[in-house]
Amino acid sequence: MSLKVTDMSPSIGSEVGLGREALLAGTHTAQIRELLEKRGVLVFHDINFSDEEMKDFALTLGAIQDGSTYENGIFKVTFDPEHNPQGLTYLRGTLEWHIDRTDIDVPPLGSMLTPRVLSPAGGQTEFANTYAAYEDLPEDEKRQYEGLRVEHRSEAAISKRVENPTEEQLAAWRSNPPKLHPMVWHHQSGRKSLLLGATASRVDGLDEAESDALLERLMDWSERPEYVYQHNWRMGDLVIWDNTGTMHRVVPFDMESGRRLHRVTLEGVESIQAVA
Repeated sequence: MSLKVTDMSPSIGSEVGLGREALLAGTHTAQIRELLEKRGVLVFHDINFSDEEMKDFALTLGAIQDGSTYENGIFKVTFDPEHNPQGLTYLRGTLEWHIDRTDIDVPPLGSMLTPRVLSPAGGQTEFANTYAAYEDLPEDEKRQYEGLRVEHRSEAAISKRVENPTEEQLAAWRSNPPKLHPMVWHHQSGRKSLLLGATASRVDGLDEAESDALLERLMDWSERPEYVYQHNWRMGDLVIWDNTGTMHRVVPFDMESGRRLHRVTLEGVESIQAVA
C-alpha cells in the first residue's frame, strides 16, 4: 500500500496521510524510514498521541534513547522549570541551527515531537536539509570540503544565547570535550551531507578569519529558503526529522509562555567518522 504524501517544498518536508492506528500498527515502517531519509521532515496532523503511544510508534522505527534528561523515554522541550528544571539555560542553544549530539561519533538517527502547550506567538520549528545543500554545491567546492574537518563544541551554540555565563555553567557546557568531525558526512546510503550548525566552532587547519568566513558562507548557503521548512505547530501534530541530514532550530518566543513539546529520540545507527 502506497502512502499519501504531499511535499511541502521541493527539497524538504512532506505531509503524510496516515492516522494513529496505522502508525501504531507499524505496517509502513520501511516506507516511513525511506521517506524520512529522502525528505528530511515528515508531518502527521491530528495524531494526538499520548507519550506512551509516541514511544510505541517510535519503537516501530528503531531503538529509542533514555537517560538522565529523559523521563521514561520522553524529553520535555520547555523552559518551564516545573517540567524541565535544567532546560532554562542549555535549551537556549536550540534557538540556533544545530544537529543534535555532534559531541559524539554516532548522533541520533532522528527525533519526533508532539506539542503539549503552544506559545501565543513564535515557537515554530525550522528545519534545513543538509543533504540538498551539499548536493547543490558547485563541484569544485565539494572537492574542497571533502578533506576538511570541523571542531564541534556544545558550548559554541549555547554561548550565543546566554550572556555572562557563570563558571558553573561554563563547566557544565564544557563537560563534553570538543569533537573533530568531517565537514562532509559520508552516509551508509552513499549520499553525502554537510555537517554544520552552531556547534561548529572552527575548521581545523585554517586560521580564525578563514575558518569563520567559510563556516559563515556554508551556513548562509544551507539556510537558503529552498532548503528550509518551517513548521507551524498545532495541537495533535506529530513531526519526525532525520537528525543526520537536517539542522533544526526554534523560532524565538516568550520563554515564560509555558510552551512545551514532548520528544522521543531514535538511537543513532551510523558513525560520522565511517567514510563509505
